[in-house]
Amino acid sequence: MTLTLKEVEHIALLARLELTPEEKERYQQQLSAILDHVAQLQALDTSSIQTTSSVLPPQARLREDEVREGLTTSQALQNAPAAEKDQFRVPPVFD
Repeated sequence: MTLTLKEVEHIALLARLELTPEEKERYQQQLSAILDHVAQLQALDTSSIQTTSSVLPPQARLREDEVREGLTTSQALQNAPAAEKDQFRVPPVFD
């Protein structure tokens, strides 16, 4: 599937990219090649391939969840660059 320059410009607009004419031409070729490859993959017959719901082996053993003590406030704040009233102090975002 070959993309038109207008389609590439639309994609660039959606991605908030400013492209030079050379970049538009290069991306037109590259994106078209990607779409051609995807079309080849879609043409493959995968009906005999079992659906994969997990990448873990079926007999994977996972550890049991255990409740553990968390950090105290003082432990959590001990390496903080600044703390105030038992909270992290961060610089203001807005003036």
